[in-house]
Amino acid sequence: MAQITIEEELKKSYLEYSLSVIIGRAIPDVRDGLKPVHRRILYAMHELGNHYNRSYKKSARIVGDVIGKYHPHGDSAVYDALVRMAQGFSMRDPLVDGQGNFGSIDGDAAAAMRYTESRMTRLSSEFLADLEKNTVDFRDNYDNSLQEPTVLPTKVPNLLLNGTTGIAVGMATNIPPHNLRELLNGTLHLLDAPECTIDDLMVHIKGPDFPTAALCFGGKGLEEAYKTGRGSIKIRGVVAVEELKNGRQSIVVSEIPYALNKSSLVEKIALLIGEGRIEGVSDLRDESDRKGIRIVIDLKRGAIADIIINSLYKFTQLETSFGINMMAVSGNRPMLMNLKQVLSFFLEHRREVIIRRTRFDLDKCEKRAHILEGLRIALDNIDEVVKIIRASSNGDEARLGLMARFEFSKVQAQAILDMRLQRLTNLEHEKILEEYAEILKKIEYFKSILENEEVLKSVIRDELTEIKENYSTPRKTVLLDQNPNDIDIEDLIPDDDAVITLSRRGYIKRTPLSNYHQQKRGGKGIAGVQTKDGDFIHTFLTTSNHQYLVLFTSKGKMFKIKVHQVPEASRIARGAHIANLLPLEKDETIATALTMREFEEDRFFLFVTKKGMIKRSSIALYRNCRQSGIRAVAMKEDDVLITVKQVSADSEAILVTKNGTSIRFSCQDARSMGRVASGVKGIALRPKDEVVSGVVTGDEERTQLLTISEGGYGKRTKIEQHRLQTRGGKGIISMRVTTKTGKVLGSIMVSADDEVVLLTSGNKIIRLGVKDVSLVGRATQGVRLVKMADNDNAVGFDLVMDDGIEVPEIDESETES
Repeated sequence: MAQITIEEELKKSYLEYSLSVIIGRAIPDVRDGLKPVHRRILYAMHELGNHYNRSYKKSARIVGDVIGKYHPHGDSAVYDALVRMAQGFSMRDPLVDGQGNFGSIDGDAAAAMRYTESRMTRLSSEFLADLEKNTVDFRDNYDNSLQEPTVLPTKVPNLLLNGTTGIAVGMATNIPPHNLRELLNGTLHLLDAPECTIDDLMVHIKGPDFPTAALCFGGKGLEEAYKTGRGSIKIRGVVAVEELKNGRQSIVVSEIPYALNKSSLVEKIALLIGEGRIEGVSDLRDESDRKGIRIVIDLKRGAIADIIINSLYKFTQLETSFGINMMAVSGNRPMLMNLKQVLSFFLEHRREVIIRRTRFDLDKCEKRAHILEGLRIALDNIDEVVKIIRASSNGDEARLGLMARFEFSKVQAQAILDMRLQRLTNLEHEKILEEYAEILKKIEYFKSILENEEVLKSVIRDELTEIKENYSTPRKTVLLDQNPNDIDIEDLIPDDDAVITLSRRGYIKRTPLSNYHQQKRGGKGIAGVQTKDGDFIHTFLTTSNHQYLVLFTSKGKMFKIKVHQVPEASRIARGAHIANLLPLEKDETIATALTMREFEEDRFFLFVTKKGMIKRSSIALYRNCRQSGIRAVAMKEDDVLITVKQVSADSEAILVTKNGTSIRFSCQDARSMGRVASGVKGIALRPKDEVVSGVVTGDEERTQLLTISEGGYGKRTKIEQHRLQTRGGKGIISMRVTTKTGKVLGSIMVSADDEVVLLTSGNKIIRLGVKDVSLVGRATQGVRLVKMADNDNAVGFDLVMDDGIEVPEIDESETES
């Protein structure tokens, strides 16, 4: 008994197992592009006579033959492989013609093998052409009772045609399918120009061609895959926007990425809609049928289809990556191959098959010519041949006599003895001579193939050209020149004017500015946002879709999104919660918002807190903002950020408190600080007072300070009445606060030609011209701007920028009604 170590035995056994998995199961042969199970299925169907022009046979019979004769594994593994070879959504060009339920792109399993029927396709018959002519080697099956081919003599570059995927021990393969016409064009080019580069081949082989079509961007990833064997490409489903009769739109998905389960895609979309990550969808349904895929996503009125499509690509597998790993077996060794190597191995295989087939045909023709030569001599000397035969006592004596007299070989002499008397006629004599002449021509042709490389190439070229003409189909997958991720969705969205509203409870929405009309001073306004009890609008901004919406929270954090990313809603809709857009903490609220297009170096943010602290920092410091937000300003625990303004170095600012005090100072008094600094004192607050607004002066057109109170009162004051002071002082009176006016809501800089929009806690909105607001002194209470209902207060206002909207004539009685 020999002694061995466990370590050595484990190494030896695991190596044998890994090689068995790599070569005998998971990795295909580069020559025919087939794994052993697929090769055995096709060979078993060939042996059964289960050809494309014959009747179907039960799949169970085919599987039984495969596992009983060649493949010592379970029947389910063989049947699954057979099913995949028949699926048009899995194979670019199916090799099995299935009849019955062979599964679906939704992941539905095929019917049991006893219910389905199969036969070879016309294309797969080319995989086994000339198999009987000793074109490939055979080996014993698993029990040494039968022979099976080690590779099929295919005329098709199947490894790239249908692709493959497999996981072995320590390695894997993942090759995408391609278009047959392009593959053969590239192969023929390589045949004619063996020194060509991979770039030359890529002129003919554009890229993968998936059975599910879709869009494909290869770029450098595809180039790397073709040149090194490894790379990655992007696959996108095809979507279109359809206009409905009711003025709404539907997004229709008609093609999906390769190997994607359609039902899983629909479920994922439904989940994202339910979670609120995709908004603006009213209905989702799968209308796919035998004609093709059709996933319909109905949109709500006002939803931007391009944004939802972008979300589908971002959050679902409607856009996916395909990692190419061109690993295949060559000479019983797994190799990572580039495009030229794969095609070269295929051409070498075709060369060997044709040489072996030619030798087989040549040998057969030479044997036939040898017999015909003897028959020809015998017929020329028929009388003497008959005399020798009649004089012989038996067949052996007659054969020896003929061999001695005419120097026939044993085969020739036996053929003469086996010849029927009918062949002695003149007509049969002529036929033998014609056949002999034809055989001699064939022998000459076969020898030229074996002796002349150019003739051999012409045979390969003719056969590949014939395959291309008979089996090639139009390309399904559209190849993109530009990476779809490089396409900015913003380019597809018009830069229209919009209104951003944010409620106290955090509901935000975007509404076209054209939805609001201008009214006369004192009007009751039009219906605004429908909010829940206890909620009201506190931020109202006029902007445009392409600008940035910069949001600052009460805790001093900053978030940045595009305006068009805010969900659009009607004038009276509540909108979506801000938590769907920003990762806010539980007790964190949006303190203020700004809109801008660029983060300029020479511009600054001026931060103002409730405790009167200010900070000036360069806007460029805030250009790079993470999705999770950044720290904008450091504050004490009992302080709250109330507003942030854009300023320049020579700007002047005015801080206004709720008790009607204000201070005007130069922004240069606050030196420029870093992003996370806490700032300096802007105003010395009196007891029970706090800052409610911070405005910036310096605009040559807007030289008046519009101050509005919670009671709906407002006034204009010339900026000259607010003298320039040093920051940190107690300030002067800005508005006389009474019980009728209520506390100061805030102030903004205006001109007489401006318009403002005022919102109330009762959710009324009034749009009016600034010229309708009285220009009065600094220490006055102002005039009524809007009629307030009981317990109703003004909660927000903002300037309306130029929008080109015509002003309708609306009188007081029309407004009241």
